[in-house]
Amino acid sequence: MTKRKDFVYSTYSEPHRVRTKEILKQHPDIRQLIGKNPLTIFAIIGLVGFQVIMAYMLRDQSWWLVLGAAYLLGAFADHALFVMIHECAHKLLFKKPELNRLAGILANVPQVVPSSVSFERYHIKHHSFQGVHELDADLPNRWEAKLINNYFIGKVIWLLLYPIFQVTRISRLKEIKPFDGWIALNWMVQIAFVAAVTYFWGPQAIGFLVASFFFSVGLHPLGARWIQEHYLTHGEQETYSYYGVLNTVAFNVGYHNEHHDFPSIPWNKLPQIRKSASSFYDTLYYHTSWTKLFFRFLFDKEISLFSRIVRSNRGKVQLTDESKPDADLVKEKFTVEAR
Repeated sequence: MTKRKDFVYSTYSEPHRVRTKEILKQHPDIRQLIGKNPLTIFAIIGLVGFQVIMAYMLRDQSWWLVLGAAYLLGAFADHALFVMIHECAHKLLFKKPELNRLAGILANVPQVVPSSVSFERYHIKHHSFQGVHELDADLPNRWEAKLINNYFIGKVIWLLLYPIFQVTRISRLKEIKPFDGWIALNWMVQIAFVAAVTYFWGPQAIGFLVASFFFSVGLHPLGARWIQEHYLTHGEQETYSYYGVLNTVAFNVGYHNEHHDFPSIPWNKLPQIRKSASSFYDTLYYHTSWTKLFFRFLFDKEISLFSRIVRSNRGKVQLTDESKPDADLVKEKFTVEAR
């Protein structure tokens, strides 16, 4: 086995725009799936209520019970809330952008860390410039990939502290406004909620919410979702879907190729894309178990944080000389605003 020392560099554009055009040529009826799903707000309210009630019920319980409940129940609720924030980021609930943003802030409340508004900014760039290191926050930092590489203990630490590693990526993204009134509102709501829970219900209650948050995105089979989406687990296919039973509690977030191809279609209609255009999706490699992928990522030394496609072409504008593969040398050389 040869340890990967760098990302996989591609001179091709990301695959989704081309596939979208081809699918719509053969299946124009898919356009009818595009739209909003305002009923998603009730899922948000229910999940937020569930987490708040759980925190209240665990306020006087042992820490073992608190952590167990966070791993077995809270993590699933928080992960579902991430999917709801994702829907709000794509404005798939309401026509008015402000209402989607407020819904995202509500979904963010039990997750303790204020992230919904910032996520919207970074995630839209991920769709527009997939694989462009200066614009795609989903890609690891070079130092991050070198530090963790393909080591078991490194991968454990990376998953456990995944939200912290994500925050460190912000400094390399130059086209995103780091702070404004909406982000301030997001922070104020979170601070008020955390302060209230801590003051009135105590450390076990807030501990449950914090543990639920970290488990939902990290050292948990649910954490395999981040590996499933874009890590190279089958040749150099760039994006993967997951068609497993956990989609039922994760609002179909596993349909990731479908989502990237049609980001304006809400979560409840994603399976219909695959059904209508099965000849496009059934020929792509896909995952059927997050749990299996979770353990494969931890133990398989062929998979590292360098197992990602990186490109220097942001569309019509080149970011760097393609003869220089070192991402540390990538310098922004564009004046055109991101679409």
